[in-house]
Amino acid sequence: MLLIKHGRVLDPAAERDGICDVLIEDGIIKKVAENIEAPGARVIDAAGCFVMPGLVDLHVHLRDPGLTYKEDIETGAKAAARGGFTTILAMPNTKPVIDTPDRVAYVKNKARQTAPIHVLQVGAVTMGQEGKELADIEGMVREGSPAISEDGKSVMDAGLYRKAMEIAAGLDIPVLAHCEDKNMVAGGVVNEDEKAGELGLKGICNAVEDVIAARDIVLAKETGARLHLCHCSTRDSVEMIRQAKKAGLKVSGEVCPHHFTLTSQDIPGNDSNYKMNPPLRARADRDALLEGLRDGTIDAISTDHAPHSREEKNQSMARAPFGIVGLETAVPLTVTRLLEEKIITPMGMARLMSYQPARIAGLDCGTLLEGKAADVTVIDPKEEYVIDKNSFASKGRNTPFDGWKVRGKVKMTICGGNIVYDDSREK
Repeated sequence: MLLIKHGRVLDPAAERDGICDVLIEDGIIKKVAENIEAPGARVIDAAGCFVMPGLVDLHVHLRDPGLTYKEDIETGAKAAARGGFTTILAMPNTKPVIDTPDRVAYVKNKARQTAPIHVLQVGAVTMGQEGKELADIEGMVREGSPAISEDGKSVMDAGLYRKAMEIAAGLDIPVLAHCEDKNMVAGGVVNEDEKAGELGLKGICNAVEDVIAARDIVLAKETGARLHLCHCSTRDSVEMIRQAKKAGLKVSGEVCPHHFTLTSQDIPGNDSNYKMNPPLRARADRDALLEGLRDGTIDAISTDHAPHSREEKNQSMARAPFGIVGLETAVPLTVTRLLEEKIITPMGMARLMSYQPARIAGLDCGTLLEGKAADVTVIDPKEEYVIDKNSFASKGRNTPFDGWKVRGKVKMTICGGNIVYDDSREK
């Protein structure tokens, strides 16, 4: 039995924002109220801290199976717990691709054995992510996949993608869309602007993302599918989501901390820790992302956690793979960039990082309502510290935020009533 006392409880489902206690018993939220007495309970003093539903990340790369030198289910899940996440959705671009029920079962079973949190495996849209033949979407959903995605690329055959959306609509699962017209990338590495010229690198224009975002929204309108646009990075993507919502379509979108924090002008030189896909964009795009977070157009903050080995990232921007790790930096970047600058409120943070991601994925979590599973994250929004990549639980060290002074420390992560991360044990 756990009793979390004196914290600022932030629960969008209950519209609760106030100082009170949370009693956890047998893995369940037993009671949320002021001045709870529970003899024999382990007391956790959360004074000065946010107590919010366990964070939910819709977009994580665990590299398992096949690429476990980069990350595996155990290390990725431990990194997630350290970052405050109690539920993560793993993308299917592994080796082999997660495109069958058996491969979904592999991840599910390994996660049960090794992961301290909930790991849910997203199924691929097409076999081998080759864009030619639909995967067994129904079978993967029966095995536990909460969504489908071709993440890492787009299904370029619109007719085939339309059929996948029709199946997803019938199953009432979301389609998580990586919007990238591969025919327009042409070897691009960074955003197409003056910085690309300064670095002598090929650029990736906004239309690479925007063309597919527009196509996918049209297909969602035709099929009635629930469409979620991953890692939005352009001003037009945000505007398209805004207009789609006004039209009553089932469209949502996410933004990653690196995209709302950095711009292409922050790239210091030929440093592949600043290479991600989509790339860091122009200031006007970053400002549009911030406005989308402020006005509710954007529904979720996701990490796109993408670990790589030191050897892979220790190459030039032109040669290194795309991607950075994000599970252990998402909370401090959100607090420092969004809360401190009053882009969002603490309740808004709980919505963007827990409640709304859970709703998008159709999960029964993201709340501290009595009777629900005890997935809880405790965050000290005022604690200041320096990000140290060498302290990460992830195998990945590929981050541009190493050495940054930030605020917002995850103090404790509780999953199913079990303490799966306790910051005090690291000191």
